[in-house]
Amino acid sequence: MEQIIIERVTLADIKKLQEIGRTTFSEAFAAVNTEKNMKEYLEKGFSEEKLKAELSNQDSQFYFALLNGKVIGYLKINIGQAQTEKLNPDALEIERIYLLKAFYGQKVGQLLYQKAIDVALKMQASYVWLGVWEENYRALRFYEKNGFTPFGKHKFWLGDDEQTDLMMKKVLVNDNELKVS
Repeated sequence: MEQIIIERVTLADIKKLQEIGRTTFSEAFAAVNTEKNMKEYLEKGFSEEKLKAELSNQDSQFYFALLNGKVIGYLKINIGQAQTEKLNPDALEIERIYLLKAFYGQKVGQLLYQKAIDVALKMQASYVWLGVWEENYRALRFYEKNGFTPFGKHKFWLGDDEQTDLMMKKVLVNDNELKVS
């Protein structure tokens, strides 16, 4: 595979972020959710105004995975007050890692994940955590393979459907060594 570039997303990239966000979320979940709930979530969750607010938040960062200049996936991480659950101000949350379906299994997700870990180590985060839908078996295997363990649950609304996310974390031991709690 050709070289994948991981690049920070800026406000100037909002249309690309909106497009990759809607496309990858749809590819991942449209088959297992109602059309009505998907439409509502895609419109609200990836509205230009919501993405502008997220991109402008100093405690959130987005990164694109680019192949030959084309966006094929993205990462969103949160620290401090931007975390979706107020667990630990010294933790880093991986809120999203999404790829175009054509790139599943090609290590692009691993590159985005490693970017999150690199940021966490640089900021000396005590741990990295995330929420993943309990029925997203592919993502669950990915995070388990990378040393994450479940520690709780929280609710996620997709339209009018209340879903359960497993909360998982990976404790960071020191600057260079990772250890599962």
